[in-house]
Amino acid sequence: MADPSTAPPLTRASVEAAHRLIKPFIHETPVLTNSTLNKLASTPRTPEELAGTEWEGREPAKPVIRFWFKCENFQRGGAFKARGAFHAIERLKREPGWEEGGGREKGVVTHSSGNHAGALSLAALASSLPAHIVMPANASPIKVAAVRDTYRANVTFSGPTAAEREAAAARVVAETGARLVPPYDHPDILLGQGTAALELQEQFARLNREAAAAAAATGGKPPRLDAVITPLSGGGLLSGTALACSPRDGEEDRPGPPIYVFGAEPTLDGADDGRRGLAQGERIAAIGPTRTIADGLRTPVGKVPWTIIHDRKLVRAVYGVSETQIKRALRLVWERMKVVVEPSAVVGLAAALFNEEFRALIEKEGGEDGWDLGVIFSGGNVSLDGLEALFREDSS
Repeated sequence: MADPSTAPPLTRASVEAAHRLIKPFIHETPVLTNSTLNKLASTPRTPEELAGTEWEGREPAKPVIRFWFKCENFQRGGAFKARGAFHAIERLKREPGWEEGGGREKGVVTHSSGNHAGALSLAALASSLPAHIVMPANASPIKVAAVRDTYRANVTFSGPTAAEREAAAARVVAETGARLVPPYDHPDILLGQGTAALELQEQFARLNREAAAAAAATGGKPPRLDAVITPLSGGGLLSGTALACSPRDGEEDRPGPPIYVFGAEPTLDGADDGRRGLAQGERIAAIGPTRTIADGLRTPVGKVPWTIIHDRKLVRAVYGVSETQIKRALRLVWERMKVVVEPSAVVGLAAALFNEEFRALIEKEGGEDGWDLGVIFSGGNVSLDGLEALFREDSS
């Protein structure tokens, strides 16, 4: 990995520079809308739906929500992780003395449950670098196959916890001399991931250009992206998004409200470490094995992302969702949008549909106009067999 001490400052300008660097290697993924999901999100939940939850007996929230889905499931490698991986590789290749010291022959190492593994393997292959990937033994078979067979990386299996994966990666580094590229806990990674939210803002402006012109002509309210919500695991995507949605240097006092940034996590088996850490004001450094179907979200928040999410307060809140809510959101995306996404991708949508705390906030601050809410679909690396088994469990 490029030396963190030489990394660019963690600012919006650095996200913009990262975007210029990786643009030749990535896709500008589409932004989709869906009127059915807007209607569902803007319909109050019934008392029966709230029965048995922490919001039982409470007046259902009545938000008005318009979704803008940034579809990173269409990214190279099937996930947003390609952005950080290509940025890390391109920065590493520009490090003084790296190539002369045998870096090209030794290659790179990482540990990942799947999407970063595939992304780094892809980026390494594009630069003809060896890639050594540590994956937990319970990783998705389709993700293992992509890493080993499609991108021709060397795969080593480890235990399921972050500590076990990190220890295995350290052994591979010692054996090969390859450079470690962490899945999220490095400035180069999160700056690359933030380019998805940067594109989302630009695409939102393009898609609403006519409405903005009409508002300017009549003195009406122009359309604006009010907030963005992303999945939270190690924190690279969420912290990068927070930087991308922050003011440019010198524009800290710009008029108008900010673009708020939120995260979402599964609550099963303590996978909501980010939410709990924010509540207690301290990062939770380790979590035990979790069975959440959102297999890309089984990692605690990293140290570098935490400085942005918590210390700089660039993320407003993180919300938890249940396995049932993730499945319901997943089914809606498949059936209503006809888009293939993985369970991890829909936790933000699930929060907007089912988390009454989040919905009440949108109602309060959005009022009658509501919010235009960006939702980043983080990836689509899921097998049809796996999804069939997932939904078969619900019907059995």
